[in-house]
Amino acid sequence: MNHFNLKSLAFYGVAISSVLLLFKTVTAYGENNLKAPPLVSDRYRLTLAENLPNCEKSDTLTLNIEQSGIYLNGSVLPTNANADIDEKHSLIGILKNQQLNLSGKVNTSILCNIPQSQKDAFNSVTIQMQLVNTGVIPGQLTLNGIPQTLKFTAVPEKVQEKSQKSNSH
Repeated sequence: MNHFNLKSLAFYGVAISSVLLLFKTVTAYGENNLKAPPLVSDRYRLTLAENLPNCEKSDTLTLNIEQSGIYLNGSVLPTNANADIDEKHSLIGILKNQQLNLSGKVNTSILCNIPQSQKDAFNSVTIQMQLVNTGVIPGQLTLNGIPQTLKFTAVPEKVQEKSQKSNSH
């Protein structure tokens, strides 16, 4: 009894070769064409070029961002807020071709430095930033009810590690 049939050996040889060729093709394509999106900083200090309309004084703001691939979640807080505040991310967006786009709702008291009594007023906000390799990133802010876009500069903040604060041996 002959266990080595020529047709069976040819079939298995072609099947194994096809799988190896497909694996090599897919791997080469992935290494050459697929790249991870750039890492976005966790915190940016936003400085508006001009005060917001109907605001006495616009504070410097902090933009907190969480990234998962090209998808972003963010929140805007006053810069003087406690860093440990766990603010719900009210902005969602995407990172595409070095362009960061976020939109959602932000509390008016955060934008205008208004007393707590008016804390329930919200504005629809769109934030756009062009990520470049320099330290200062230009951007624009669009608010509902305001016809012009407001220009700002964003500076990535260096987040100090908690271990430096708590462990001083």
